[in-house]
Amino acid sequence: MKKALINDWYYVNGGAEKVIHSLNSIWDDFDHFALIDFLNNDDRNFILNGKKARTSFIQKLPTANQNHRKFLQLFPLAIEQFDLSNYDLIISSSSAVAKGVRTKKNQLHICYCHSPMRYVWDLQEQYLQDAGLNKGLKGWYAKYVLNKIKKWDLANSQNVDFFIANSNYVAQRIKRIYNRESTVIYPPVDVDFFELEENKENYYFTSSRLVSYKKVQLIVETFNELPHLKLIVGGDGPEFQKLKKIAKSNIEFVGFVNYEKLRKLMQKAKAFVFAAEEDFGIIPVEAQACGTPVIAFAKGGALETVVENQTGVFFEEQSIQKLKNAIRAFEKIEFDPKKIREHAIRFSKQRFENEMKTFVESKFKEHLTKR
Repeated sequence: MKKALINDWYYVNGGAEKVIHSLNSIWDDFDHFALIDFLNNDDRNFILNGKKARTSFIQKLPTANQNHRKFLQLFPLAIEQFDLSNYDLIISSSSAVAKGVRTKKNQLHICYCHSPMRYVWDLQEQYLQDAGLNKGLKGWYAKYVLNKIKKWDLANSQNVDFFIANSNYVAQRIKRIYNRESTVIYPPVDVDFFELEENKENYYFTSSRLVSYKKVQLIVETFNELPHLKLIVGGDGPEFQKLKKIAKSNIEFVGFVNYEKLRKLMQKAKAFVFAAEEDFGIIPVEAQACGTPVIAFAKGGALETVVENQTGVFFEEQSIQKLKNAIRAFEKIEFDPKKIREHAIRFSKQRFENEMKTFVESKFKEHLTKR
């Protein structure tokens, strides 16, 4: 069985890259493909076992290593340039265009879908606003490009043989947008690394890339109104300076944190605050693996990973008042760190690898009998 693994891109070590790492742990003989590959050596060793992906022409475009997303209109053309005709099995890991790779009828294409393309289906207006492309001629052209990609994405979704969704939330979106069924296999969480810590300190913690849809500004503004509570904010991004400027003295910004520091901050926090609507959301599970309860927005993957009043509490609306109410409710509940960790174990890396191996190999056997 000759295998190809195609990911949208490689430039950071995030949640999607943890899936790639686990897939390489199951099968170590993939040939790798992606639009771009700008990984540093440490990340490359972790994600790709030191291998380099075969990349598209976007890799060579000026400033692609700084902002590849500005070449969005070229993504469909770039992904279709790959010749994967010699492979028996193709696994795409996709939240953008990787699933649109060209395949033939005698090949098996399984897509692990993190999400249908957010910026063309559900977050188009926010994407345009954040990019300053919601007005004028540039705005018109940007909408034209996004709508063209939307049609391309819908058509190419039919070429995938089997979809795997990273949550029931994403499975519902795959059904609604592509009219395709999918199997849910939750992504891998390194619960062994994020060890239990029962002794908590008196601070709240949040960490993410500081971009608008992560809603860290909401968290900061809420804690501005709760000056008796300490908040530590981890992460970097376009909103870093703005958030630091509006934050009051009870809020501390620590910038980008490596895995070791993230674990330590997570372990000692009295709660992890999570205000985004995520498709799955690995970081709240990492917090729970540390025995740390989560205060989460009640939408998306958090509804599948947090158990109300047992491993955390929810707030129903992304507003300061609702989040304040949730924090006050949280303060009245006594959580058991051991039970919180027990819940997190069900999202382990080993569980993901076992489920993926069983699914892919069973589908490939079925595929062989039909050839």
